[in-house]
Amino acid sequence: MIYNFLFPTRPNTAKVSLFLLAVRIIFGILLMNHGIQKWSNFQELSTAFPDPLGIGSPLSLGLAIFGELVCSMAFIIGFLYRLAMIPMIFTMAIAFFVIHANDIFTVKELAFIYLVVFILMYIAGPGKYSIDHIIGNELQRRKAK
Repeated sequence: MIYNFLFPTRPNTAKVSLFLLAVRIIFGILLMNHGIQKWSNFQELSTAFPDPLGIGSPLSLGLAIFGELVCSMAFIIGFLYRLAMIPMIFTMAIAFFVIHANDIFTVKELAFIYLVVFILMYIAGPGKYSIDHIIGNELQRRKAK
């Protein structure tokens, strides 16, 4: 039993999938709260929101809301998981490397934590408890017919 813990041979076990689900729920809700705050204060934020891409503050804010709110919902349920994570990773990379580039680390630490977790979750995949897993199984079942 200790060997399975130290040297797992089956990474897609139910325990691993439950862990991935827990991480999706926790970090998805945490990031979604940032998106909700931005969406709730859109009028006030849209005039002064950073515009690192040169597309205008309102559009930059809208893209941040999309990455933090809409994509977080897809991330939580595991729907189009890796596609949904691209805007999330991009948003955190811009926040860390561009918006807070000259700040001390404690200011940009949260963006860094999200960025690292999202990159690792992108690599790990959504696990068995996701919409993508259900769709994948159904597609394989139909292909086998």
